[in-house]
Amino acid sequence: MAQPDSKKIFFENLSGAGKAIAVLTSGGDAQGMNAAVRAVVRMGLYVGAKVYFIHEGYQGMVDGGENIREATWESVSSMLQVGGTVIGSARCKEFRSHEGRLKAAHNLVQRGITNLCVIGGDGSLTGANLFREEWSGLLGELVEQGAIEEDSVQKYSALHIVGMVGSIDNDFCGTDMTIGTDSALHRIIEVVDAIMTTAQSHQRTFVLEVMGRHCGYLALVSALACGADWVLIPEMPPEDGWEEKMCQKLSATRSRGTRLNIIIVAEGAIDRHGKPITSSFVKDLVVKCLGFDTRVTILGHVQRGGTPSAFDRILASRMGVEAVLALLETTANTPACVVSLCGNQSVRLPLMECVQMTQEVQKAMDQKRFEEAVKLRGRSFENNLRTYKLLAHRKPESELPTSNFNVAVLNVGAPAAGMNAAVRSAVRVGISEGHKMFAVSDGFEGFYKGQIKEIKWADVGGWTGQGGSLLGTKRTLPAKHVDKIAEQMRMHNINALLVIGGFEAFESLLQLFDARATYEEFCIPMCMLPATISNNVPGTDLSIGADTALNAIVETCDRIKQSASGTKRRVFIIETMGGYCGYLASVGGLAAGADAAYIYEESFDIRDLQANVEHLTEKMKTSIQRGLVLRNENCNDNYTTDFIYQLYSEEGRGVFDCRKNVLGHMQQGGAPSPFDRNFGTKISAKAMQWITKKLSETFRQGRVFANSEDTCCLLGMRRRALVFQPVVQLKGETDFVHRIPQEQWWLKLRPLMKILAKYKTSYDVSDSGQLEHVLRTRPKESDASVAM
Repeated sequence: MAQPDSKKIFFENLSGAGKAIAVLTSGGDAQGMNAAVRAVVRMGLYVGAKVYFIHEGYQGMVDGGENIREATWESVSSMLQVGGTVIGSARCKEFRSHEGRLKAAHNLVQRGITNLCVIGGDGSLTGANLFREEWSGLLGELVEQGAIEEDSVQKYSALHIVGMVGSIDNDFCGTDMTIGTDSALHRIIEVVDAIMTTAQSHQRTFVLEVMGRHCGYLALVSALACGADWVLIPEMPPEDGWEEKMCQKLSATRSRGTRLNIIIVAEGAIDRHGKPITSSFVKDLVVKCLGFDTRVTILGHVQRGGTPSAFDRILASRMGVEAVLALLETTANTPACVVSLCGNQSVRLPLMECVQMTQEVQKAMDQKRFEEAVKLRGRSFENNLRTYKLLAHRKPESELPTSNFNVAVLNVGAPAAGMNAAVRSAVRVGISEGHKMFAVSDGFEGFYKGQIKEIKWADVGGWTGQGGSLLGTKRTLPAKHVDKIAEQMRMHNINALLVIGGFEAFESLLQLFDARATYEEFCIPMCMLPATISNNVPGTDLSIGADTALNAIVETCDRIKQSASGTKRRVFIIETMGGYCGYLASVGGLAAGADAAYIYEESFDIRDLQANVEHLTEKMKTSIQRGLVLRNENCNDNYTTDFIYQLYSEEGRGVFDCRKNVLGHMQQGGAPSPFDRNFGTKISAKAMQWITKKLSETFRQGRVFANSEDTCCLLGMRRRALVFQPVVQLKGETDFVHRIPQEQWWLKLRPLMKILAKYKTSYDVSDSGQLEHVLRTRPKESDASVAM
């Protein structure tokens, strides 16, 4: 941890002593709400504030009594993995009335609560802001009625509000993702993957209806994640005559040998005249026009259920901590804010600016200004829609541009879930751009052996949901075979290269860049997409495959902890993959509620291990019955998983017993998560458009010649921005011995994990969100929303 300076504020400088914070969930429930509640409670207690639960949302605030209860550290134990909201949520008509808000104000003042953390949708947050604006007047009325003393008006003069958006629909403007959306996508994709197997058996068409009364995000992103044939959403109704076009598309797909069709319908889907398009209408249309065996599946509240995904747990935990920080820093003049996510960074936005923007979307849709509605939804939504259109609707050969360029795509390094989605996207976008696409099997090993063949649009159908690498992948680097690779590039006239992989892919591009001095064949545009579960590639915050691995870790940890539900006091030692990179152990630990995570980047010794054992021993003497310790596989040569297991077993004897588990390659397998499917799909599409641009710029006198640094790049997400970075410039940011970046953003999350596990530690808040304003259109260069 860096030392404090003028730009950095540490926890010791922030005091919540004397403050009372109340947390409530309101409106519809969403997976991850409990993780947010847990983070608010534990962070609040950590800074010395009193924290209260308000049960049953605003109804509980109005009714008071036992509905408003003081929270303890133990009262939020074992709730991280629970779906829904354990403190309850309810619609409350009474709170909408002045009298109801007067009762609520009285209940809060009685307990000295002047800081509210509200987790809900735009209606809940709007109600909270109105409550804040009326606060001083409400206190005045309570004094007149004799309900409170006059000095209470001065003592509790201002009500401070911070919001977090919990909504599976992702229908709130100002944030790339709302709490619960990713988990809802998991439920949808699980159903789609299951349906695909039965549909293929019978040559069926399935119409899936998903939630989204006013927002088509779930329908759009799930269509992108499963490669659906058609999607219908409220923000962008289909053009008149869509019925015939859809049936033509389904027929053409089936004629090419595909055994199933998937159509996804948002429950609020409409046509250009505002008439609802129902799933049953779509089914009847397909049966009538095509005679296809067609079934309807309405997912309903399945999408709200189940355990929260790793993404939602991490998002909710980060937002919960940020909300407490915002409440500590607020003043009487600070507007109510909402904690949001922009790219990979937390931001604070004025609550009412976000609410007004959200309401403008609905107004635009009501007035049939659909293009504007899509823009108001934000760049994330726009990019999803653009990418879906690019990949799902194949133009006739006569309409395609003719570039006469050949582009090769290959996977390098260990397999990672989402690689196949990236290859599919590259192939289809490349064909749409007029290129001839070539697939290379088995990485650079297959390249020098000549395992190169043209790959067509239909060849990559159904690839998005496949795990591993269908092209095959090897760790072989090109340097030893550079002459044979150059020969193969010459033979196939390869004009550009897209490499999808991990650290080996990064090293490969560096070697090919160096080879340009000797072989002109490598003087072509080359781009790398980071794809590795270890998330250890320099130049990017996130890699394709890491989210799927995190979910595998979190699901396993949940099951392991559940196995001890009938056992008193047990600690589990879990070993994760990642090489020397501690990303999976640290972020997986945060998502699973670990007590400690040992990694190479943060050195530790026997005294640290002893302190952790003592900490767990102390916790076990209270109501905490289970402990979880994660260890990155290469964190220390001497302190092995066996050593730590034996140490904990010996030192904890009489208080707790131990079990160990090495997760191994199960972290690398399985179907890709919705995040990885979409991340892979969208950054691959962006990379192919960059390649097209570079091919055009470097084509001179009948040939492509590209030898500048900016024609050999890695596309990575940095905070809020997706950036093409020359691989040569990333060399200085890389520890090649341990195959990790020299600086890693997620290390700032480690103190957060410790705080939520009740350790006394400092927390650097210099990187916490600052109050900003909602931008109608974010600048293109700072668009990281395609990652979502």
